[in-house]
Amino acid sequence: MTQRSDRQRAVTLRQVAAHAAVSRQTVSNAINAPHRLGAATLARVTKAINDLQYRPNRSARSLSTGSAGLIGYCVPPRAGSSMMDSFLHSLTAAMETVGRHVLLFTAPAGEPGMRVYADLVAQQAVDAFVLSDTERDDPRHRWLTERDIRFVSFGRTWPRDGQEPASWVDVDGAAACAALVDGLHALGHRRIGFVGWSGRLGAAEDRRRGWKDACARHGLPTGRLSVSCAGDTVANGERAARSLLCRDNPPTAIMAASDVLALGVMRAVTQCGGRPGADVAVTGFDDSPLASAVTPGLTSVRQPVAEIAATALRLLRAPTGDPEGVLLPASIVSRASADITTTRTETDRQENGT
Repeated sequence: MTQRSDRQRAVTLRQVAAHAAVSRQTVSNAINAPHRLGAATLARVTKAINDLQYRPNRSARSLSTGSAGLIGYCVPPRAGSSMMDSFLHSLTAAMETVGRHVLLFTAPAGEPGMRVYADLVAQQAVDAFVLSDTERDDPRHRWLTERDIRFVSFGRTWPRDGQEPASWVDVDGAAACAALVDGLHALGHRRIGFVGWSGRLGAAEDRRRGWKDACARHGLPTGRLSVSCAGDTVANGERAARSLLCRDNPPTAIMAASDVLALGVMRAVTQCGGRPGADVAVTGFDDSPLASAVTPGLTSVRQPVAEIAATALRLLRAPTGDPEGVLLPASIVSRASADITTTRTETDRQENGT
């Protein structure tokens, strides 16, 4: 029997907690700080540990002991994303304030990528992980949770049972896109299109949902006004916008799920004989350097990158217990492509226990 097979069948801290009818934090205290528990509770947890033959995972505890001093971060496949580059820079700086460094690696998407995580855990190369580019029911979250390996997620997984497996920080993309719709509606637009990308990325669905719900609230149509692209590229954004602009009764405004897609939308508007910002309003998302460099300037959504990184660090250093979720608001930066007054999204900061 291989060491990996033994690891896959290992009893988890969650199972011990359920067996003893206590929280995971109580089990953690029984292992790491037994003096915090009463005699009866400690005896019950100890019995559950012995009954199930639980062995604490060293990687799950290493964030407090500092055995490696490294936090693993898988570089997302969206190469060249200025927003994710900024997040990585902020995350690295935040980790260095507490004497830790970020170990970068790459891994295939989905289940095949778990081999890379398994190797890092087996080598005890990192103390914990920070995840990003999360998908619906992301397999990384389940795999790490089952093995009691410490991690925090930038992004939600929207599980069917509504219970996120671990602590997370995210930006309220739905509220930001809803605020864009509100601004465009206030400018007189009654047909607002949306260009996003397909796949399982939760952020894409979140932004589309904000557009759709806000349109419904204003009584605006959404049928045949949304296009999903195969990838986040200028060419895909251009093709998607062309398909919208060539339809009967085309939209007078088009929202894009990223600045890259928005540049393609602006190109399509120009090639169809229109003027972005004058004939067709265009908005993006991420407020990348390109947003202020193009003509006309691109109205976009700015994410609080430094606050995201700082929150991820705080959650990662918090005592083990019930997962905590933090939903941060974004802000709209108005430029000539859609003259919406700069505003804070309506969603105030929320800190949700999930």
